[in-house]
Amino acid sequence: MSEKASFGDRVVAAGFAAGWKVVPLLPWRPTAAVFRLLADRVWRRQGKSVRRLESNLARVTGLDVGSKELRELGRAGMRSYFRYFHEVFRLPSMRTEEVVRRTHVIGAEHIHDTVAAGRGVVLALPHMGNWDQAGAWLVGVGHPFATVAERLKPESLFRRYVAFREGLGMEVLPLTGGDGHNFGTLATRVRKGGVVCLPAERDLTKSGIEVRFFGATTKVPAGPPLLAVQTGAALLPASVYFVGDDWGIHIHEEIPVPAEGTRQEKVAAVAQGLADVFEKGISEHPEDWHMMQRLWLDDLDPR
Repeated sequence: MSEKASFGDRVVAAGFAAGWKVVPLLPWRPTAAVFRLLADRVWRRQGKSVRRLESNLARVTGLDVGSKELRELGRAGMRSYFRYFHEVFRLPSMRTEEVVRRTHVIGAEHIHDTVAAGRGVVLALPHMGNWDQAGAWLVGVGHPFATVAERLKPESLFRRYVAFREGLGMEVLPLTGGDGHNFGTLATRVRKGGVVCLPAERDLTKSGIEVRFFGATTKVPAGPPLLAVQTGAALLPASVYFVGDDWGIHIHEEIPVPAEGTRQEKVAAVAQGLADVFEKGISEHPEDWHMMQRLWLDDLDPR
């Protein structure tokens, strides 16, 4: 049984429901300006999420916490984050042809060629840019895929988000509360030559794999590297970012699975390779990295 939703959860759910109904009916530029103003207001308040974002960006960039440069980067980061939500509300009403036309992709051949050869693909993404738009592009160029979604509160918001993503052509599996066979389902999809997309730079559970990331230790999800090791699917890291009013995706080369070693050693090596590529993508577009939670182990409460 799911936990009872708080008043705040219900307000957020109502806001999302209204956003999906109202925002597509209004002109794009005025609504985009409103979301930028909201982002600036949240940034100026310097709440917990903004402070954590700027702290994370300090690790990535080497900028001093509290410096003018880091504050401006934090502002750009909040604008990027709010732009994501603005676009989420508009995506269902956008034509597939427009999404594909306005998406500038580096390395698309890594997906196309691998799938054409009959081999499955695991696309691993950090929380950057508009990952839902990237998914719409992937479906639009002929690669429907499976993914896993965090179970949001309240349940009504989770169902709306699932319906939104399914409407874009994704197969959505709940992270929790499903049949407990997510990994098996994803493995089946890639063994049949399909595509799976998974967020892959934050997992602070007991099953997360420790990696070095921007000079410190964090944990990444075991799923993407484990799928590559166990199924032989190609693990392709992808960076997602904004390009003016359009979108950019950089699909990097496959992370190789070592020929020697135990399964655990292979998974650890692949996870570290993934983290190394994510470092590059985030360093190139730090303002589009939406990490507002604690990430590195030395930032966590010892308890």
